[in-house]
Amino acid sequence: MALDERLGGVPAADTGDGGPRMGFFTDTSVCIGCKACEVACKEWNMVPEDGLDFTAMSFDNSGGLGADTWRHVAFIEQRAPIGLQESGVGRPDTVDLGIPSFERPGDTTGADERGEFRWLMSSDVCKHCTHAACLDVCPTGALFRTEFDTVVVQEDICNGCGYCVPACPYGVIDKRKDDGRVWKCTLCYDRLGDGLEPACSKACPTDSIQFGELDELRQRADKRLEQLHEAGISSARLYGEDPEDGVGGDGAFFLLLDEPEVYGLPPDPVVTTRDLPSMWKHAGVAALTLFAGVAATFFGRQR
Repeated sequence: MALDERLGGVPAADTGDGGPRMGFFTDTSVCIGCKACEVACKEWNMVPEDGLDFTAMSFDNSGGLGADTWRHVAFIEQRAPIGLQESGVGRPDTVDLGIPSFERPGDTTGADERGEFRWLMSSDVCKHCTHAACLDVCPTGALFRTEFDTVVVQEDICNGCGYCVPACPYGVIDKRKDDGRVWKCTLCYDRLGDGLEPACSKACPTDSIQFGELDELRQRADKRLEQLHEAGISSARLYGEDPEDGVGGDGAFFLLLDEPEVYGLPPDPVVTTRDLPSMWKHAGVAALTLFAGVAATFFGRQR
């Protein structure tokens, strides 16, 4: 589907480069953990396999984001009542594809007889921060902001210094062991240039990963959150959508069903280079003070 078709003809908001800011809205309430996004990301971007290790802690075999995992679907098992958490709340009716049906586990069990256990699933990705610390610390310009207001690594310019790795407040950027360079989600920059949506959102069967113009996605997320709250899911919340947060809002934000920490996300992320100007100011003052002290000592001895 072409990009303009995906957006339904919505006028582009000006981001300073003459185009709209593009991004992801991930609705975790409808994520089924199929990992189609992980597979599509790897296939399109030719990302190497990451070991497919059995962690013995979860059905999650990729563990987290890294240089070889640009999309990561978290499987979180909780001993908590399902309650009114139904993935289809406020969404259109399903379409009969003619596939043989079967009775799902729990369909014939009454709500009072169900065990207190639920799954939380979420497809994590680079947040493409508004105030991206990785951009601030990159000495070579390998990291740059595109015309779509996304953050991309140019692997042919990256020198492997690794400054961006600790600078990321989300721990997204990672160095690849075999070549030392850093890698992360590009939001399929090459596909956007051809008017296509990113591979992960294209492959998502439940529309958990939604791609489009960021302002429109925020409006869509607000409506979805309202639907869930009206359905009694009071724990639902948005994460990363606020332009006033510590990173100026994320280009990839989420609807969560629990606290951010449950999903391995920082509760209050802050751009790590926020205090750099004041640090340089204090360092300058300290240097001048030291110089003045040395000069006073030198000239005092000459007398």
